[in-house]
Amino acid sequence: MKRVLLFVLTNLAVIFVLSIVTSLLGVEHWLTENGIDYYSLLVFAAVFGFGGAFISLLVSKPVAKWSVGAKVITSPRNQEEQWVLDTVNKLADRVNLPRPEVAIYEGDANAFATGASKSNSLVAVSTGLLRNMTRDEVEAVLGHEIAHIKNGDMVTLTLIQGVLNTFVIFAARVVGFIVDNAIRRGEGSGTGIGYMFTVIIFQILFGILASIIVMYFSRQREFRADSGASDLLGSNKSMIAALQRLGSIKDGELPKAIAAFGIAGGSKPGGFRKLFMSHPPLEERIEALRNANSPVKKI
Repeated sequence: MKRVLLFVLTNLAVIFVLSIVTSLLGVEHWLTENGIDYYSLLVFAAVFGFGGAFISLLVSKPVAKWSVGAKVITSPRNQEEQWVLDTVNKLADRVNLPRPEVAIYEGDANAFATGASKSNSLVAVSTGLLRNMTRDEVEAVLGHEIAHIKNGDMVTLTLIQGVLNTFVIFAARVVGFIVDNAIRRGEGSGTGIGYMFTVIIFQILFGILASIIVMYFSRQREFRADSGASDLLGSNKSMIAALQRLGSIKDGELPKAIAAFGIAGGSKPGGFRKLFMSHPPLEERIEALRNANSPVKKI
């Protein structure tokens, strides 16, 4: 389960820390002092649920740069850097996007896009990918990343994660209150120690279930980005060739913070493990491009 979305882990960590802080400040006691206040709990869950997701979104670009040591191209030092910069700018202009920052980092074959918005985004490509792919294939990969930005995948992911975080926080506390009441048999007001332990356990369990939904969305957006790159280039041949090349070379494992945003990540696990994959298998992505029903049009 190497390709786990760091975005998910980051905001769940934020939620966990905020939960501890609110407990220390007595917020949890206030919510349950005279029986659980469902309306206040829902507001509380939404504030912290979406808060964790949006904090992760806001720090996504600097975290990505730091985690892979990406160097933003400001003044190209060679023809390769100039070509990468010009290609990203050309593709962004073609779909009327604000030009993203462009970076190169040392590592095996991979590339990713991230950022808080379409006007504040980053496209990064590894030296391994540049060395092992033809320029047509690299252009397809860059088109894939531009399609992610064009589709607003980061913001959509944030909204989905925010909704799921809200559910996790709300449901874990409702279950915690029920279990705690059963243990104490309704004696006294407020909550006992069983409440906090139950909340932590069910927050983890519900968080795992929520991550399955997030990973499903992540896999679907890879299909859309592949299709978007084909539309952008006017043909699916280069995108298919790029995916085939990824299957024949060593792909670079990204840090968990940005693993779901890389072009690579399609192993072939089966069964339950597939639910936690951020990327579909490369074979499925290639097959989807080959079986596209509508003719490819430039976007």
